[in-house]
Amino acid sequence: MSNRQDPSHFAETTLPKQDYMARILGYGVAAVTVLMGILLGYFKEQAIAVAVVSILYPHTVYVLSRPFRQKRAYSTRQFLIHFDAILCGVFLGYIQLPIELTVLFLIMINTSFIIVGSITAWAFCIISLISGAAAGILLFGHEAAPPVPTELFLTAAFGVGLHLGISAFNSNRQARDLIRLKQKFQGQVERFQALSHQVSKYVAPQVWESIFSGRRQAKLETQRKKLVIFFSDIVGFSSLSEQMEAEAFTDLLNQYLTDMSRIALKYGGTIDKFIGDGMMIFFGDPKSKGTKRDALACVSMAIEMRRHMLKLRKQWAEHGMTAPLQIRMGINTGYCTVGNFGTESRMDYTIIGKEVNLASRLESEADAGEILVSHETYALIKDKIICRQRGSAMVKGFRDPVPLYQVMDYRRDLGSNPSFMNHESEGFSLYLESDKIREEEREKVADALEKAANKIRGKVST
Repeated sequence: MSNRQDPSHFAETTLPKQDYMARILGYGVAAVTVLMGILLGYFKEQAIAVAVVSILYPHTVYVLSRPFRQKRAYSTRQFLIHFDAILCGVFLGYIQLPIELTVLFLIMINTSFIIVGSITAWAFCIISLISGAAAGILLFGHEAAPPVPTELFLTAAFGVGLHLGISAFNSNRQARDLIRLKQKFQGQVERFQALSHQVSKYVAPQVWESIFSGRRQAKLETQRKKLVIFFSDIVGFSSLSEQMEAEAFTDLLNQYLTDMSRIALKYGGTIDKFIGDGMMIFFGDPKSKGTKRDALACVSMAIEMRRHMLKLRKQWAEHGMTAPLQIRMGINTGYCTVGNFGTESRMDYTIIGKEVNLASRLESEADAGEILVSHETYALIKDKIICRQRGSAMVKGFRDPVPLYQVMDYRRDLGSNPSFMNHESEGFSLYLESDKIREEEREKVADALEKAANKIRGKVST
């Protein structure tokens, strides 16, 4: 990136130089006006001191203010503009405020105030100008100024006009530079957003969002938290991979993982990793709604995944795949170590601990289509989810048998009026989620079911 396009370089060098040149020109107009007034006998000869000060002042200020500009550029610029306003007021008071010259110099200094870019700053500059004029009158007294000679007026008018023209040119050039900078950095921002979107596909959305929002740093650190851990895989998927073409198998796997990931994100799960057809997800970090609600969200996710697997089986059957694939899942709740593991140059955001191992073992113990949860998880969800105790099992890494609980369904869906129904047999398949049917579609669905029932009972001839 060139210095011309660097915004910090623009602020530190371009603006001070423009102010320096504008100050040279403005004070130069004052010096030339005073010298012309002396030649015409309008000003006294001792006014030559004003001309000398006007010529030297811009250079002196530019040199002396350099260390302040490097530390506090904006404050230094504001201070110098206000000081210019005071000096201009003193100068007008010194020359006895002749109306013709006063109007010209007010136009010139007012233009500089407007360039400051703030109504408040402009108002304070006007106050500084009036204060300077009052100080000039107190210092030098005040008498009615004689008419200004035409030659002196034209000299001052030419200088003021030149100052205004150059100021307008510099402002226009500055605006063009800012537009170019905006366009350049807008392009860089869009490119950065596109790249960050690509990177976000490699990490959990919650982790990506917490890093980019500044709540989390990408450094090696961990903490202990109570999490709900989920494992799943598809029964018989490995043998299926040997029977299918690689392309078809890849498409099937990607569709499955895409759909299941969408469900996981819907319930707020943090997707840790994919292990072939398996998934590892946890709830409770980076965001948590409390362990009880996290556990209920995790089990609700598992139930919806199991139901969605029925839809996928129907879709795959339409494409000629008749293998009755089923998902199995294991869920456990407990304290884990969560955070960034690895090296400073390559790290992985994940969880470790015996509770993670137990969730994996529960998934291995589950049968096809089954969701097994630990006692800790069961205690958190039993008021909303009906579970059936399925004995206990000796699990590697645990000394005592681990009680197993099989998730049946929501209590509302196992009552007298369930919202979810599923039934499959040779020549028949029913998948119904009545709470998701739109109101305008309910009558059509009811008619279709009634016709199907009549056909099955033989009331409608084939």
